[in-house]
Amino acid sequence: MSTTVGTEMPTTSIDELLDGFGRFIDAVIMPLEDENADRLNNPRELYNEDGSYSRWYRDLVREAKSAAAEAGYYSMFCPTSIGGGGLGYTEMFQTYEFIYHRYGPHRRLVQELLAHWAMGPSFLCTHFTEALRTDLLDDLLAGTVEMCFGMSEPDAGSDAWMMSTSATRDGDEWVINGTKQWTSNSPTADYCYLFAVTDPDLKRERRGGVSCFVVPMSAPGVQVDSVIRLFGEIGGNEGIVSFSNVRVPATHLVGVENQGFKLAMGGVSLGRLYNASRGVGLSRWLLEQATEHAKSRVTFGKPIAEYQGISFKLAESMMDIYAARCVSLDLAARLDRGEGAVRELAMAKAISVEALLRVADRCMQVCGAMGLTNEMHFYSAWHMARSLQLADGSAEILRVTVANRVLKGDVNF
Repeated sequence: MSTTVGTEMPTTSIDELLDGFGRFIDAVIMPLEDENADRLNNPRELYNEDGSYSRWYRDLVREAKSAAAEAGYYSMFCPTSIGGGGLGYTEMFQTYEFIYHRYGPHRRLVQELLAHWAMGPSFLCTHFTEALRTDLLDDLLAGTVEMCFGMSEPDAGSDAWMMSTSATRDGDEWVINGTKQWTSNSPTADYCYLFAVTDPDLKRERRGGVSCFVVPMSAPGVQVDSVIRLFGEIGGNEGIVSFSNVRVPATHLVGVENQGFKLAMGGVSLGRLYNASRGVGLSRWLLEQATEHAKSRVTFGKPIAEYQGISFKLAESMMDIYAARCVSLDLAARLDRGEGAVRELAMAKAISVEALLRVADRCMQVCGAMGLTNEMHFYSAWHMARSLQLADGSAEILRVTVANRVLKGDVNF
């Protein structure tokens, strides 16, 4: 495996890959985490007054990403045609599972070490024009440039066809107008994958009419109107972004005009597998933390693990994790075989995330009041689980997808 910015890495088994990745994290990234622990855990240091990430944190994240890129890990799941490692879906699932299982929900830099499809290099780059490849690709693969993904709007969430942001051709340029919401990474991104209506008639008929563009966040007319804060935090990474007569060259069109939805759905599919892996990895981390606590915490003369009220919670959590992991690995294998797996993508994401919510709640209860403390970080896992219930397809939309497949006769395994 090789990248355009890293050293060539030999083909290896997943166990060897994860062993090497773990040693890299422990040697290079964890010292950065530990050296900056006080600031990383202090929201007043982490966020600017407007709620966006502070400059020192952004620089630290880019340092971690660049180190991962140089070691050959950052883009290992990107297509080989753009300089990535070309590893498959099963390896992707197991690697994200490894990160969250081994390091938990609170190691911010560790979670930035693999290129996210909406924020870094991904399959979307295979649809770049030659001009975009020349201008952006090397920096994306090096982890020094970040993207955001402008799809959702104030009136277009689960029903993306309600999108109203427009792009109108004007000679060799496109003129973009509209507002995007829930745009992850927008407060600090360098560029945006912006989806806009380019043929209102096709869009009205839900047959196309939406195109994807790369828009510099520094372009005149681009404005991050506000940072969306969640769970009572003083800052966040989601933004509301307005585009007012923003001009981009025709070479900034990504893929085929009027067929941007296909690109967006490809990203959502990756997001569902990614979220399933996070769900399984975090569930495993939670269970192991809670189990150790239950074995060491003594009440009324014996460890609480010996009480059925506690041990059953651990057993039920293990059952949830086993089921979610088996479903997710089956999904990844289907994707590796080239199957569409629309039904399985929806089911795996729903099952894994909902399992995580149950596991987090049980493990908090097992640990009593300690389970609610900042020290144990269980709340971080619960927050992540709760947000994943909405990301890349809400729990309800996933069920609509599964039901539609069943009603069309897709009932075989």
